[in-house]
Amino acid sequence: MPRGLLLLMSAATGLAVAGNYFAQPLLDLISRELGTGTAQSALIVTAAQCGYALGLILLVPLGDLVDRRRLAVSLYAATAVFLLVSATAVNGTALLIGTALTALTSVGAQVVVPFAAALAAPAERGRVVGTVMTGLMLGLLLARTASGALSELGGWRTVYWVNAALMALMAVLLRAFLPRLGGGGGRMSYSGLLRSTVAMFRYEPLLRWRAAIAALSLASFSVLWTALTFLLARPPYGWSESAIGAFGLLGVVGALTATVAGRLADRGHVQRVAAAGTVLLTASWAAAFAGAHSLVLLIAGVVVLDLAHQAVLNSSQNVIYALRPEARNRINSAFMTTFFVGGAAGSALTSVAWAHGGWSGVCVLGAALSAGTVVLLGLERLTVNRDAGQPSADTVRAPAATEVK
Repeated sequence: MPRGLLLLMSAATGLAVAGNYFAQPLLDLISRELGTGTAQSALIVTAAQCGYALGLILLVPLGDLVDRRRLAVSLYAATAVFLLVSATAVNGTALLIGTALTALTSVGAQVVVPFAAALAAPAERGRVVGTVMTGLMLGLLLARTASGALSELGGWRTVYWVNAALMALMAVLLRAFLPRLGGGGGRMSYSGLLRSTVAMFRYEPLLRWRAAIAALSLASFSVLWTALTFLLARPPYGWSESAIGAFGLLGVVGALTATVAGRLADRGHVQRVAAAGTVLLTASWAAAFAGAHSLVLLIAGVVVLDLAHQAVLNSSQNVIYALRPEARNRINSAFMTTFFVGGAAGSALTSVAWAHGGWSGVCVLGAALSAGTVVLLGLERLTVNRDAGQPSADTVRAPAATEVK
């Protein structure tokens, strides 16, 4: 895997995902300029989430049916166009439409990830996937910071103009440097492709287990980062919004370790990485709980949780991408849809936990979700590896390419 191509794919995933988070710190500015109410402005975030979910289900599986380079380039080019719709929006409705369409096609990032896995040799797949996912996570984490800086320079529309230009440039670069890689779906119809995506859960036990584990991991991750704003804004911290935003940069530490987990997986330790990740994910909540009155322990808890979450995600991706090379996009679609549903559920449960138990209630919720990953991983090893006679996830190999009808 050429280093330059790997870095290009990593940057591409980060840039595509970032577009779904640029608006979050700008909602007040947007509301004042477009004359929208608070409720309609808040719908911008919802539109991005719904659009992305639909893209995962409806567009990502196409990578198994058509040329993957053409699909990726088309989605990036379409995203650039839809960003221009947002940049030129004259009212809240136009901005909502632009946001939803941008999110729909921004799943090009989730076409690039299995593309990278397909191009990588088996011995380097963990490192390659880890590097691409590092780009994705950095885009997610740094989007709000970049958005605030650009809006101060030229207003909230500047964010969309700049992102549109970058996405158009990325489409050109992907067209120039990505190799052609056809799908393996043969003459399958689009409806058959979607049915096949759902059927992956039926035929691949490891996909079911790993998707559930990753969903609980992201739910725990979302609980922490959603509730941190509440905690840091109140005594004994009482931080400003800018300080709270800067605290979020701690997440970069976890993102940068994705390649470490990938390298360990390449050396045959994928199951150990998963086990260590689930245990550390649970243990991190003890430090987070004590962090209510200690900044040092709070930072420790946040960093460990981020590291653990990356380990769980990367190890799970290494397992599922080895299952069916000809169906990687469908597998990724099923996995990522479940993954983001877990994150959305975690965010929703956080408000309930905070309302009834404050930071202590949040920590109990997060620890319970994390402990669920330990339980599910243990059950996977008992049922899949022993009873079903499947090989250990440390040495999982792709089965013969059989098409799911």
